Amino acid sequence: MKKVLFVCLGNICRSPSAEAVMNAKINEKKLEHEISTDSAGIMGWHAGEPADQRMQKHAEKRGYNLTSLSRQFDPTVDFEKFDYIIGMDHENMRDLRAMDPEGKYANKIYLMTGFNKNIPADVVPDPYYGGAAGFENVLDILDDACDGLLQEITHNEE
Repeated sequence: MKKVLFVCLGNICRSPSAEAVMNAKINEKKLEHEISTDSAGIMGWHAGEPADQRMQKHAEKRGYNLTSLSRQFDPTVDFEKFDYIIGMDHENMRDLRAMDPEGKYANKIYLMTGFNKNIPADVVPDPYYGGAAGFENVLDILDDACDGLLQEITHNEE
């Protein structure tokens, strides 16, 4: 079983959306027994809260259900537990690497947009302070990146 953890700053927009998009793709390909997902935030501001209502609304329009509750990334557990730890932007990547000062888990930490195949995005931008177009953009990028990530995981399993 491959375990994937998506990480953003607060775990209420980007990372729960990545989790939902990836879960939909996993279910579509009937890989539920081979790949599991979770999401977390660098900060614990929203721990225990559902995803941002605006993000949920935009995701639901595409058939994605954001059901996870926010939690903070726990370096004492998450680095060991997950095979792929995926940051949404360069700040998330910096923060994840700072929690692994010896680089013991460097081979598990990835930038989400590194898996994009069609959308040339540098990062998954935080839509929190923007309008509807920002949430749609996040979902477009995540849809593309999750396709690439799923391809990467299943290719490495062969």
